[in-house]
Amino acid sequence: MKKISTTLIGIALVTCTTVPTMAQNTEGTLTFSFTPAAHTGYAGAKHAMAVWIQTDSGTFVKTKLLRAGAGGGTDDHLPNYAVNAGGTAGDCLSSTNKTDAITGATLTSYSAKSITWDGKNVNGATNGTTVADGTYKVTIQETWNHGATGTTTRSFAFTKGINADVQTPTADANFTNISLNWQPTVFNAINTLNETNSVKIYPNPTIGVFNVSYPKANTIKVINTLGEIIITEEINQQVAGVKSIDLTNYANGIYVISVVSNEGTINNNVTLTK
Repeated sequence: MKKISTTLIGIALVTCTTVPTMAQNTEGTLTFSFTPAAHTGYAGAKHAMAVWIQTDSGTFVKTKLLRAGAGGGTDDHLPNYAVNAGGTAGDCLSSTNKTDAITGATLTSYSAKSITWDGKNVNGATNGTTVADGTYKVTIQETWNHGATGTTTRSFAFTKGINADVQTPTADANFTNISLNWQPTVFNAINTLNETNSVKIYPNPTIGVFNVSYPKANTIKVINTLGEIIITEEINQQVAGVKSIDLTNYANGIYVISVVSNEGTINNNVTLTK
């Protein structure tokens, strides 16, 4: 087996069928759910809340939920959100970007909440474009009373990319029943290819060694999520065959298996779970 660890590919492959590329702007959907813990504060159960998406470094991406009262109500009770979303600490409503957000008045009950994010930023008053893959955060600020002890801000980091990121973060005194699920669109596209093209990968998922069944092949390449060719197998066989490949020494994740023949290239994926 010949291994290559540094060669990069452009991912502009000639293919026998349309395949998802290993682009750095993966489309997908984040679903985030939680239940705010009940607090007694001003006016009983009333509380203001904001949920938004940030980059790992804290740059604002998109508001997903904003519940606060205007005109001196609770619009000054979410200062962390307000400043991050382009407004001022004393006004989370009139000067912040709320495009694509669930909005409304101050909350009066502590019911479960759920938001979805399409992986896009905002462009003024319109939905923007799919953002680059990387680490992002869902951030919540909730305020139920005056003073430093009547508010909380918590962030939940996840990786936006071609791999799913499914989490059940630990509950605390303010948020329970937390679930986070990033699902890239590339998952569904690649799984469809596995069902329709003539190259078969098994077992899939694999704990290390798996087989590639092909109708003909010159080369089989294994490509990681960075677009690097980590394994190259020279086959040069224009009849059907099966090749075993070992990923035991590599990290868990999704790898693209690229089978190249005289007729073109077919890409499949394999999931490594050791």
